[in-house]
Amino acid sequence: MPKITYIEHTGKEHTVEVATGLTVMEGAIKNLVPGIDADCGGACACATCHVYVDAAFAAKTGEKSDMEQTMLDFANEVNETSRLSCQIKVTPELDGLVVRLPASQH
Repeated sequence: MPKITYIEHTGKEHTVEVATGLTVMEGAIKNLVPGIDADCGGACACATCHVYVDAAFAAKTGEKSDMEQTMLDFANEVNETSRLSCQIKVTPELDGLVVRLPASQH
C-alpha cells in the first residue's frame, strides 16, 4: 500500500499506509489524522479536507475539476498547490506523497 505523510500545521507528521482506490481524505479519516474535517464525507461540497500537495507530486495527483476549484474558493489560505483531499485517488504512483494541512478548515 502507498504511504502518505500528512503534516499538521504544527509540523507533526503522520505517515500511514492507504489502500489504492481510496482517497487521500479517506486515508486521513481511517487513520485518525487530525486536521481533515471532511464535513461532506467526500462529496466535494465543503472544502474541509483542504491540503497542500508537495510540489514533487502535483502532476501525479491529476488536474483539479471545475467543481473542486469552485470549492477551493471557500477554503482559507489557498495557494497553487491547494487541493481537496477527497478528490485525490490513491494510486501506486502516490507512494511517498506528502500533504500539508492548513491551520484551520472552513
